[in-house]
Amino acid sequence: MLYESKQMEEQAVLQTAAQMCAAARTAPKATGKDQIVTVVLTGAEKDQLADQMDAFGLREFGENAGKWYGRDAKNVRAAQAVVLIGIQDTYRGVQHCGFCGFGSCAACKEAGGHCAFAYIDLGIALSSACLAASAGFADSRIMFSIGKAAEALDFLPQGILWHGVPISVTGKSPFFDRK
Repeated sequence: MLYESKQMEEQAVLQTAAQMCAAARTAPKATGKDQIVTVVLTGAEKDQLADQMDAFGLREFGENAGKWYGRDAKNVRAAQAVVLIGIQDTYRGVQHCGFCGFGSCAACKEAGGHCAFAYIDLGIALSSACLAASAGFADSRIMFSIGKAAEALDFLPQGILWHGVPISVTGKSPFFDRK
């Protein structure tokens, strides 16, 4: 059987995305609680995300930030897949912590804050996932703009703090010379 490069590269992207999800899942977690969520988007859903990024940037932040979100949306369109990595927006209940700046989980929740450990865990999971992307020879870039736009997509779980990592297997990284 003959496998052409495009076919193998598409397969490599999906294998890499799967490895990224596994890396995010197995990444160390503060307080030992795993609240990581992963989703992989390709095709029409990936393009819908890029459209949402264009609209979200302009609507929420105006023309200057809209251009910035538009640039990131262009990168999403150029990528073969997007790995969304998020964490459930919950509170850990760690006694005598206050790392969030509110003194207690109850005070954090009442103020509408977020658990600091959630952001720590999300950062570690994103770093682990990008290491997996690199090990799979895929270009990647962490984009919080993807996550902000993803929160508005109705086909994704709600109550998740998202970031996105577009991945590409091409002759030149679409994430390098960004304008």
